[in-house]
Amino acid sequence: MTDMSIEDYLAHGGKLSSPGNVPARYRGELLRLMASFVDSELAASAGFADTINDAPGIKSRIAAARIVLEKADHAERVLKIMAEFGVDTALYEGVHPWAARLARDADIGATRQGGDMRLSVFHYPLEGWVDAVVMNVLQGLAAKVQIGEMAQVSYQPLAEVFRAIAPIEARHAELGLEGLAHLVTSEEGHEAAESSIAYWRPRVAAGFGAANSARFERLSRLGLRHRTNEALLADWTAAVETHLADLTLI
Repeated sequence: MTDMSIEDYLAHGGKLSSPGNVPARYRGELLRLMASFVDSELAASAGFADTINDAPGIKSRIAAARIVLEKADHAERVLKIMAEFGVDTALYEGVHPWAARLARDADIGATRQGGDMRLSVFHYPLEGWVDAVVMNVLQGLAAKVQIGEMAQVSYQPLAEVFRAIAPIEARHAELGLEGLAHLVTSEEGHEAAESSIAYWRPRVAAGFGAANSARFERLSRLGLRHRTNEALLADWTAAVETHLADLTLI
C-alpha cells in the first residue's frame, strides 16, 4: 500500500494497530496528540499536587492525592505507546517544570507556551482550595468530552487506553463536583466559587480550539478526529451549565 491508499482507508473509517504500517503524516499527528495529552496530564498532576495541603479535611486530601496519582498514571500509559514509535521517553524521567505557571492575569488564549505541549489552561496558577476545586470541575468536565472523542481515534492501541482511563477521568470531575457542592453551602464559599468560575471558564473553553478549524479536516481524514471543536465545546457548555445550575452558581 502507498501512503495515499492508507490515508484513503483511514478516511473511510479504517483502523491501524501497529507502528509498522503507519504513514509519516499520520505518525506526526498521532504523536502530537499523544504528547499534548501526556504533557497536560503531567502538568495537571503537578499543579494539583501543590493544593493537597490546602484541602480542608482528610476526605478532600485523599481525593486530591488520588487525582494527582491517577493523572500521572494516565500519562505513563500513553507514554508507553509513544515509546513504541521510537520516542525517547527517558526525556520524561528528567526534571521538567510541570508545576510552572504564568502570572494569574496572563491571557494567552489557546497558545502553547514554554518547552512542552500542555493545553494552555495548565499554564495558569491555582489560588487556594476553592479555586482548585472549581478548575478541577470545569477541566474535568472538559476532559470527559475530550477523552470521549480521543477514545475513537483510528490507532487502536491508543483508543483502548483512552477507553480504559475515561471512567477514571470522569470520576475526577465527580469528586470535584462533590467538593464544590460542599463549598457553596456557605456564602463565602459561594462567592469564591463564582469568582473562580468567571476566571476559569473561558480558559478551559479555549482548550477546545478554534471554530471552523482547517486542522480538524486534516485530522478527520486520518481518523484522529470525528467531531468538530464546536460540537465538543457545545457538549461541555451544556454539561457545565447543568451542573452549575444545580449548585445555584448560574
